[in-house]
Amino acid sequence: MIVFHTDLDNTMIYSYRRDIGPDKKCVEIYEGRPVSFITRRTEELLADICGRVLFVPTTTRTVEQYNRIQLGTGTPPYALVCNGGVLLVDGQESGEWYEDSLRLVEGCQKELSLAEEMLGADEDVNFEVRNIRRLFLFTKSGRPQETVKRLSAGLDRSLVDVMQNGVKVYVVPKPMNKGLAVRRLRERLGASRVIAAGDSEFDIPMLQCADVPIAPDGLRAAAGLPERALVMEKRGIFAEFVLEHVREWMDEGQNEN
Repeated sequence: MIVFHTDLDNTMIYSYRRDIGPDKKCVEIYEGRPVSFITRRTEELLADICGRVLFVPTTTRTVEQYNRIQLGTGTPPYALVCNGGVLLVDGQESGEWYEDSLRLVEGCQKELSLAEEMLGADEDVNFEVRNIRRLFLFTKSGRPQETVKRLSAGLDRSLVDVMQNGVKVYVVPKPMNKGLAVRRLRERLGASRVIAAGDSEFDIPMLQCADVPIAPDGLRAAAGLPERALVMEKRGIFAEFVLEHVREWMDEGQNEN
């Protein structure tokens, strides 16, 4: 079995703020507004690939945020959300998986509580501090780099990671990463091969444990990607680059057989 794990935001789908050309399709509506899109080429490639590999969306989005996305490929058999802490099987949560996730982060709960207190007192924080199902914290800051510095200085970094994505700030237990989630699912499914694509710091652990990692050039050094990695070095639509190379890889594998 070949499993294709992919991040969603800025890997497969793009905000309305990003110009991906006129030939596009809305895949997410929020509060009555179209907010996320894919290119028509992405739609075409994804439909082809979903019939040939096990497609597993792997995202930091919550269940509710993930369920807003409609890629047009039907409900994936599996999806990893909440940075891998929640597994959806045919669209339904796996209670067993979530309980295992809570056990993995049990030793980090005091540190998450401390981080929540620090964020609550941080004058730069301009959004509610959300504890996402006891798996990680999320908020926004007017000066995210300063907020990250304070958290990094005050928390035990052997237990949690402090991460920034634009104005968004996250505190994530070390065991709650996409790489561990990919390994857990690989063992559960008995997958023979794992392809993974992602564009951000959250995706590095997933890329590092994949047989075929695919990333934009800017992530190469940070991720320490191996020579086998496929890296997009030119400008363009990363989603199309990913899917075209997955299809090529699949075609080459079939020809070898």
